Amino acid sequence: MPQRRRHPVLILLTVLVALLAGIALLVLGVWIGGRHPEAVPKPVRASLTGPESSRVVNEALDRIEETYYRRVPRSELADTAIAGAVKELNDRFSNYFTPAEYKRFKETQGSRFTGVGVTVAEDPLGLRVVQVFDGSPAKGAGIVAGDLITAADGTSLKGKDTAASTALIKGPSGTDVRLTIRHDGRSATKTLTRSEVSVPVVASTMREVCGKKVGIVALSQFSSGAHAEVYGALKRLEKRGADAFVLDLRGNGGGLVDEAQLIASAFLPDGKVVTTRGRSVPERTLEATGDPVVPKNDPVVVLVDRNTASASEIVAGALQDRGRATVVGTRTFGKGVFQEVIELSNGGALDITAGQYFTPSGRNLGGRGVQTGTGLQPDVKAKDDPKTRADEGLRTALDEAARKAGCSAKS
Repeated sequence: MPQRRRHPVLILLTVLVALLAGIALLVLGVWIGGRHPEAVPKPVRASLTGPESSRVVNEALDRIEETYYRRVPRSELADTAIAGAVKELNDRFSNYFTPAEYKRFKETQGSRFTGVGVTVAEDPLGLRVVQVFDGSPAKGAGIVAGDLITAADGTSLKGKDTAASTALIKGPSGTDVRLTIRHDGRSATKTLTRSEVSVPVVASTMREVCGKKVGIVALSQFSSGAHAEVYGALKRLEKRGADAFVLDLRGNGGGLVDEAQLIASAFLPDGKVVTTRGRSVPERTLEATGDPVVPKNDPVVVLVDRNTASASEIVAGALQDRGRATVVGTRTFGKGVFQEVIELSNGGALDITAGQYFTPSGRNLGGRGVQTGTGLQPDVKAKDDPKTRADEGLRTALDEAARKAGCSAKS
């Protein structure tokens, strides 16, 4: 018996109805699974809502948002949850930046930002002031190098990473920030009005010691483009007849690893600068770019202190390992890890420790895991005298540079 043929239009309508019904069920299942996962059978729930741990976190945030006695925005709950997860890593170098904090953090990577006008170093109790810029709000408030900032707007900075602490201090120009300052053992709270601050990333000068011209280049941070400023300063000093050079990295807390590679390349003709290794990132060896700015026979001294860290230690360690420079000062900070900034969809970012770095000889300057280590040991020790405020470090570095250039007399 011949079969009846269905009309093509009816077949198409049937397919469309089935497709729409399937989409509706899928959307309903995803909604139920995302908002009320306990209402979905476990086998179906697993396919709809992802890993168990993610579902539990979302479920908990849902319950807090729905049940807590006062309204808490979902974005605020997410910020708190992420920050708590990062805190539990027990890694002071890893941070979570909210969207507002990340915006301020990115400003610090350039030579201009809005803040109070200080460079700082990490301290267990907060931030130690290393330098105060002329004409800045900090200068006007009487803050001086050596002061300790322990709180910002009532939030303690104790135990916080430098990036997280400075993000609390920076903000829009014209706004106020209350800083708790410890000076000579006494604490006081001062209100400063933030303003746009121009950071002198590189400062250079020439000094004559025993008839030898010594060019000094001080670098405050390894921000984007810093290598170009260092190159320019070195070339100008070379044209003025410098016999030797001092690279001053005191108080320099680091920055971008690629900038460290380029700045080391100003003194090295070739070969290793640093090797980085991590669990989720491939091992990478950065080498000198092959076009040094300073002639290979010109003596080089690197000046360091306890606040020389991270990218600064990479450069100092590379020049020390390769026999290109004499390191003068005190032992450095001892940070043997590097961080990776991962931007998030909410506009915030994770600044997470991604691996360790090793100098050309294979040294890691940090301690166990993310602990601080012994750092770099100077070839020539020099420490400033706080009583006389004499710059013993620079004096020793100049003497060493002049000696290497052929002078044996002391300045």
